[in-house]
Amino acid sequence: MSKLKGRLRREHETLVCMTRIYCEHHHSSHDGAGLCPECNRLMQYAGRRLEKCPYGEQKPTCANCPIHCYKPAQRQMARDVMLFAGPRMPWRHPLRALNHLLDKLRRVEHPMKMRNELRRRQKAADKADTG
Repeated sequence: MSKLKGRLRREHETLVCMTRIYCEHHHSSHDGAGLCPECNRLMQYAGRRLEKCPYGEQKPTCANCPIHCYKPAQRQMARDVMLFAGPRMPWRHPLRALNHLLDKLRRVEHPMKMRNELRRRQKAADKADTG
């Protein structure tokens, strides 16, 4: 996912690591990245979802997000991956696991509330400039 930068890229890379752990234990056919075709499709889907995330760099973890952007089948697959790989992450990828835990502490605001607050501030600034 070359379009992803910063936190979104880190989150995608963490999800790839988790999916690799899951896939190694549950599926038999892997590509060079250690993923079967099904898991590879899930990672491509996850990358597309992250690219379109309305939160951008302020994105909370999926578990804390008020927006459910995954289709039900992909959401269940991602949930299965995270439930299996989550407890194993500190042993395989300790820094990624720590970053993910810190991201969970991030305060979540709905994007519409964020947008409305930005508009309110812009109107106040416009009034101050013309006032």
